Amino acid sequence: ESRRTIERWITQGKIKIDGKIAQLGDKVAVGNRISIDDRPLSYTAKSKSCTARVILYNKPEGEISTRKDPANRRTVFDALPKLTAARWVAVGRLDINSRGLLLFTNDGNLANRLMHPRYGLEREYRCRVHGAVDEAAIAKLQNGVMLDGECIAFRSVWRDDQSPAQFDKHDDARNRWYSVVVGEGKYREVRRLWAAVGCRVNRLIRVRYGNLTLPKNLAVGQWRELNAQQIAALTK
Repeated sequence: ESRRTIERWITQGKIKIDGKIAQLGDKVAVGNRISIDDRPLSYTAKSKSCTARVILYNKPEGEISTRKDPANRRTVFDALPKLTAARWVAVGRLDINSRGLLLFTNDGNLANRLMHPRYGLEREYRCRVHGAVDEAAIAKLQNGVMLDGECIAFRSVWRDDQSPAQFDKHDDARNRWYSVVVGEGKYREVRRLWAAVGCRVNRLIRVRYGNLTLPKNLAVGQWRELNAQQIAALTK
């Protein structure tokens, strides 16, 4: 079943571990008795553990974040190194018109942990915004706006007056660069928040995910693998 289905069953009290109702975040070890709706679940532990690998990818605009596309457009998976005993899992997504830092791992549990809202890993973006941005707009973006019945906000937002050379500069009276930080990866969250204050994002670049930042020397369309120490720091 999908991860979301399992999480729903857990919140509904359907899953038990050794006779106790499971909670989100519980860990299961070999020998634990698992039941769903009081029906025992049989499972076999894998004899070989998967060594986690993580790569950073500087996604270009124009690539989609799905594994396959009916229209045969280029996907983010096309540029990744090939795996034989597993497959790459994307940690979140970037829409086709966005670029920047995208993480991949061969460890599904690690991917879920990095994406789960309970851990609140920050995502930082640089946005080129078209429209008038005043103090009232900034305050609204930080205090929260209602989107689809939920109040969401930037954790922080600030004017980015010194965009590095790797970012496309095109400032004028109506186009300005801003940096923003969010705590979740909700669908088109950054673009929708700016739209809520009458502005349009015409460039969007993710520059940080958790404690990982987009390397300045990692060219668009290129990837880099993390070493063991970097993966250990990420899982903290």
